[in-house]
Amino acid sequence: MKVAVVGATGMVGEIMLKVLAERNFPVTELIPVASEKSVGKELGWNGKSYKVVGLQTAVEMRPDIALFSAGGETSLEWAPKFAEVGTTVIDNSSAWRMDPTKKLVVPEINASELTKEDKIIANPNCSTIQMVMTLAPLHTKYKIKRVVVSTYQSITGTGVKAVQQLENEYNGVKGEMAYPYPIHRNAIPQCDVFEENGYTKEEMKLVRETQKILNDKTIAVTATAIRIPVVGGHSEAVNVQFENDYELNDVRQILHNTPGITLQDNLDTKTYPMPIYAEGKDDVFVGRLRRDESQPNSINMWIVADNLRKGAATNTIQIAEYLVANKLV
Repeated sequence: MKVAVVGATGMVGEIMLKVLAERNFPVTELIPVASEKSVGKELGWNGKSYKVVGLQTAVEMRPDIALFSAGGETSLEWAPKFAEVGTTVIDNSSAWRMDPTKKLVVPEINASELTKEDKIIANPNCSTIQMVMTLAPLHTKYKIKRVVVSTYQSITGTGVKAVQQLENEYNGVKGEMAYPYPIHRNAIPQCDVFEENGYTKEEMKLVRETQKILNDKTIAVTATAIRIPVVGGHSEAVNVQFENDYELNDVRQILHNTPGITLQDNLDTKTYPMPIYAEGKDDVFVGRLRRDESQPNSINMWIVADNLRKGAATNTIQIAEYLVANKLV
């Protein structure tokens, strides 16, 4: 496969390259793509050196697959240009997620919807992916009525600038700010910009994307997204109300048997998910399962995942793997 990685020099792009190598994706020709300021730079991958190229050059090279992680504006402008020359684009930005003509895919849940005609495929938001991975098998069994989620999100979701801000603050160095406030020893209740309804874009992504991926607009979702000074991954406190009642041990069994999920739920040994252990791993970790005693048919859980891997790069490459395995590219 001739594979282009658009945004190859960014945080997610670098992880995409790492995951491509780790999973032995069948790359016969790698095309690292970045902004004009990076064009011509040398980039090492899998023991070889590659020159970074610009977007127009990459289109002309007609890759089989283009993995995009270069922001929404770039995706809106360039994904159709790649698609026109026959490339299948898997896009990690928010540009195409809610487009009714585009599939929004978490492979374990809905990859079977993909066809050869899907030339632009959307990768969901990182916080959505880890939540729906957990919700999907439970929705099948018990039918979800309502979800209340609070996220505690890693600064890596904002990018290199945010990581640098935390490092600077930790070391007492003044520098460029990714956030309007200090993040060290702080929690900022704003991820992305505010919409007219008072929710942030990040919060509304959890609402809209969950309904689209699970293909059920009747699921009520409300969210609060918080940025915390952590690098390992996103954490989520999730309360789910089902239409049907459940046995806690059955829920544990369902999650334990779901590919891509690791159940960490043992109070005796204080075993529960934490971002410090999720970092660098591809699974979604779930624990602190307990019945909500204030509401019928309801459960509380704690979900953690590395937002740069399953929340972005790994999910993108799993989509590509599905396309290759099913001869859809």
